[in-house]
Amino acid sequence: MAKTRIGLRSKTLRQHAGQLLIMGLEGQALSGKLRSTLRSLQPGGVILFARNIESPVQTWKLLRDCQSATDQSLFLCVDMEGGTVDRLKKVIAPAPSVENVFATGMAKLFRLHGNIIGLEARALGFNTDFAPVLDLKLEASRPVLTSRTTSADPQQVVHYAEEFLAGLKDAKVLGCGKHFPGLGEANLDSHDEMPVVKKTWKKAWAEDLMPYRLLRRNLPFVMVAHAAYPAISKDQLPASLSSKWMKGILRDKVGYKGIIVSDDLEMGGVLASGSIEQVAVETLRAGADMFLVCQSLDPNPELPVRAYEAIVREAERDHRFAAHVTQAATRVLKFKQRSTELKAFAPRPQAKVIEKIRDLVQDFATMVGEIVAVENQA
Repeated sequence: MAKTRIGLRSKTLRQHAGQLLIMGLEGQALSGKLRSTLRSLQPGGVILFARNIESPVQTWKLLRDCQSATDQSLFLCVDMEGGTVDRLKKVIAPAPSVENVFATGMAKLFRLHGNIIGLEARALGFNTDFAPVLDLKLEASRPVLTSRTTSADPQQVVHYAEEFLAGLKDAKVLGCGKHFPGLGEANLDSHDEMPVVKKTWKKAWAEDLMPYRLLRRNLPFVMVAHAAYPAISKDQLPASLSSKWMKGILRDKVGYKGIIVSDDLEMGGVLASGSIEQVAVETLRAGADMFLVCQSLDPNPELPVRAYEAIVREAERDHRFAAHVTQAATRVLKFKQRSTELKAFAPRPQAKVIEKIRDLVQDFATMVGEIVAVENQA
């Protein structure tokens, strides 16, 4: 009887650990090995990149096959901001950048930006878009963030993001605010190195954190950055491994109740702090609900498995950590149950539907370009 209870606990723990992982994939179709991995890990979500996306129907099939290999609804994720971060530009059409859309100064176009990107994503089977960027548009981060930001004024960042999120929601796609607590003054790319932002609490609360404070009820996800803020946290830990940032500030002071997800754990900005196994455990211990292992730079199908197994081992060893895993998985599962975006998988994309969306994207990009050109001449 005792062995049966232990076996059930272990099975439940493994199921809970899987729900905390959003994993990247190597190819453009579901191989037998990948299907086996999905069945074993039962991840909470998958994320696709340009390498996984060849055509609308192929993308839809890949996402459908991933969903068929798992028991729970998946977060089917993509990074779609427009401009430099546009995974669908080759299979549909290039969407305009955040910078250009914001330069129009027209709230209806901010919403339309979110809606058109949402329609693109939804048509191919995605239900989650890791956008919008809430980082401030400051000179320090310009070489890294380029055209992905809107304004140095946090009120204007909120104005754009609120409309963009509403447009995504109208298309039945979940959004995500990133990169908490803010990369506006970060002059290094966290894909390679960990930025250190020397900003006081007073300034951060009034500036970088304002979008999260004002949009806390609008954001299904908040993505946490691999950057350190030593003047505030009093240590050199990236926010993605910091209990002070995730629990003390995002949960307690900001009052955010949605899903906290750490940025890709394969990035140099976090791996400077430990192995993939160590940072997977520590981001959850610090307060994350989910984490990304994207295989974005050098696809390695073992990395998501290694992170997952490390979490299971630590949860079996540490009952407090196990309690957090259970709490986080419960939050994720409850969120999935009430999310209309996850209720049904998108229908197979028809050529005429994709052509209509392509026309929408192209017309929108042309309109934005013309408005911005006029504004620049004025």
